Amino acid sequence: MTRKDAIANAHRQIDSGEFLKNLDRRVGFKTESQNAGRAEELRAYLEKEMQPALAALDFDSRLVESPSGKSPFLLAEHREGARLPTVLIYGHGDVVDGMVGEWRGNLDPWRTTRIDNRVYGRGTADNKGQHSINLAALQAVREARGGKLGFNAKFLVEMGEEIGSPDLNKVCASLRDELKADLLLASDGPRLAADRPTIFLGCRGGIRIQLDVNLREGGHHSGNWGGVLANPATILANAIASLVDHHGRMKLDALKPPRLSNQIRSLLADVEVMPTADEPALSEDWGEEGLSAAERLYAWNTLEVLAMSSGNIEKPANAIPGHARAVLQLRFVVGTRHEQVVDAVRSHLHARGFTMVEVTATQSFIASRTDFDSPWIKWAADSIRQTTGKPPAVLPNFGGSLPNDVFSETLGMPTIWVPHSYPGCSQHAPDEHILLSVTEEALGIMAGLFWDLGERASQA
Repeated sequence: MTRKDAIANAHRQIDSGEFLKNLDRRVGFKTESQNAGRAEELRAYLEKEMQPALAALDFDSRLVESPSGKSPFLLAEHREGARLPTVLIYGHGDVVDGMVGEWRGNLDPWRTTRIDNRVYGRGTADNKGQHSINLAALQAVREARGGKLGFNAKFLVEMGEEIGSPDLNKVCASLRDELKADLLLASDGPRLAADRPTIFLGCRGGIRIQLDVNLREGGHHSGNWGGVLANPATILANAIASLVDHHGRMKLDALKPPRLSNQIRSLLADVEVMPTADEPALSEDWGEEGLSAAERLYAWNTLEVLAMSSGNIEKPANAIPGHARAVLQLRFVVGTRHEQVVDAVRSHLHARGFTMVEVTATQSFIASRTDFDSPWIKWAADSIRQTTGKPPAVLPNFGGSLPNDVFSETLGMPTIWVPHSYPGCSQHAPDEHILLSVTEEALGIMAGLFWDLGERASQA
């Protein structure tokens, strides 16, 4: 059989209802990793769902316990020949809170519901739907090749991505030899747009920076004390304003990345950020000057205020509060001196008289990406173009964050991410969904990539 047959096999899983039946069953596992009461569900997803699905594709698998005693990992391998290329596929089976009762029409988040082009359900986009697409594509290629893939494959499924993948790096480091592969080919996050196939090579990093101003216990009457007591909320607002201006432009050079290279500008030259009617419109005159929207989103750093608190906003009292807090987040690209950020912010604020502002880091993850010169990038882009007739957007990194550094740095392999969702999918919110049109195209894309990987092996 041919490449065309493999892609047709993948598409047939939509027409037959097989794909949605499998996805519905997987969504039914209430794998909320942020919920301490879901330990049995997390393990059951691997044992009762993933292991049988992978066994049907001739994978041998085993559970790997996490060093911290949290949810386990699933490691599976399909081996066809020592001289064949090996691909590592990653996915996560945990999800965020189901948010029962908050979905449109009171939809059940633990069942898939198809409404027109959308399939709703918790995990449909993040990440059960995405690794289900990759499993279905493997099946389609295997059927087309008479029970063979034409390459070696390994599959790693974790159940703690939504709590920051606390054990992933340790587990991968301990299994370095077992996880050795020529390429990570994985799927998570959204495409650039629903109608634009996308490749991204890594992810931005992130640091949460907490600012605290603690001046005194309790509040004091604003009529009796206004004008003679320092207001922590006012101090905090001005401290933040010294870091980022009213156009979202960072003022502190230590928060900025290196200057954009011509290589990155060229890569993003044909990338347009165009929200659909269901997504928020881009803000005018917001972000770093002289950059396109794509460059701001995929090649630059941003400092965002995630939350602020002082007094009681629901029942404000006529009193000067005693303390104020803000949580900021720096999203940063490769090349940023992220280790120096917290000290740089503290020194900057102290130098400007904000010595009463306490600065701490509450969370961080690393920026990483594949080398632009990797031949795997062109290989993947050519394959997707052949399948869809459309040139994919090739992004230096995902705008958000994923544990890509575990694969690119700890395991030392090139990483290619092919996302199957889109920006308006409502992941991490009520009404999470995938688009059937994107899902069908994604099944073909992955079948084409897996077929081409086998062809690459036969031509070596």
